[in-house]
Amino acid sequence: MTDLYSIPTLDDIKKAQKIIEPFAHITPVLKSRKVNERGGCEIFLKCENFQKVGAFKFRGACNAIFTLPEEEAVKGVATHSSGNHAQAVALSAKLRGVPAYVVMPENAPKVKVKAVKDYGAEVTFCASTLEARESTLKEVVNRTGATFIHPYNDNRIVCGQGTAALEFMDQVEDLDIIMTPVGGGGLLSGTALSVKHTQPDIRVIGAEPSLADDAFRSFKEGKLMPVYNTDTIADGLRTSLGDLPFRIIKKYADDIVTVSEESIIEAMRFIWERMKIIIEPSCAVPVAAVFEKKLDVQGKKIGIIITGGNVDLDDLPWMK
Repeated sequence: MTDLYSIPTLDDIKKAQKIIEPFAHITPVLKSRKVNERGGCEIFLKCENFQKVGAFKFRGACNAIFTLPEEEAVKGVATHSSGNHAQAVALSAKLRGVPAYVVMPENAPKVKVKAVKDYGAEVTFCASTLEARESTLKEVVNRTGATFIHPYNDNRIVCGQGTAALEFMDQVEDLDIIMTPVGGGGLLSGTALSVKHTQPDIRVIGAEPSLADDAFRSFKEGKLMPVYNTDTIADGLRTSLGDLPFRIIKKYADDIVTVSEESIIEAMRFIWERMKIIIEPSCAVPVAAVFEKKLDVQGKKIGIIITGGNVDLDDLPWMK
């Protein structure tokens, strides 16, 4: 794949699976009788909160960085992110033994800044606007010669994220639906490719906060729609849908549904209390969609990819 914006094949995703295999965890699938009762169906949670860096993002970053030619890799990799992608790039670069340069907004959570630095990345702070992130990143790339690793608009990233669904289908037979949250769209697009090329009868559905519903509107309109509002508790889903993921989602996903802030918080707390696992607000979005009956799940086998578990324990949504 020389063109980073071409739609990947199943073979590309399987190659990514082999590339990341020495480094990524095969994450567990968990279930709960109480969660099943609440949803009115059989729910299987693919726990990427137990992945390295605590999020599925490690899969894509690892694939992207380990597929770089040596002459590029030696100059390092760069990205801008305030969250899980920053940590994923930093750790993947450390594992390959190349420099990482991460631009982070000055209001990024201290716990995430510390994690990125602990993985050995050089952090450059900027104002908390997309324009500032992009201009600062450009300066860093010009100074270092590092390769920019985009968090989702890159088919190497999409392939890496698609490996979670391949694993999931091996772990649980006869799923009726696989759901993921959707922000930039890397996970949903990778999941849709993996599923439709292997088990096309499984429905692939994205879930999004109604306060950040650009993917929902884009899917319904058939063209990329702008982000109007990102004031959602699901901080991992505030980013706008990428062009490459959208082209894949439009072709291969079955639907996108939206949920309220209240239902996201309630679903997140329910999983914490009933299953004793830490999930981010973003992960709770598809769970909330099942609980709120935003799709027909009665009696079905529903797989949900739990995307991460990196939360600020001093700032939980139900403490506000």
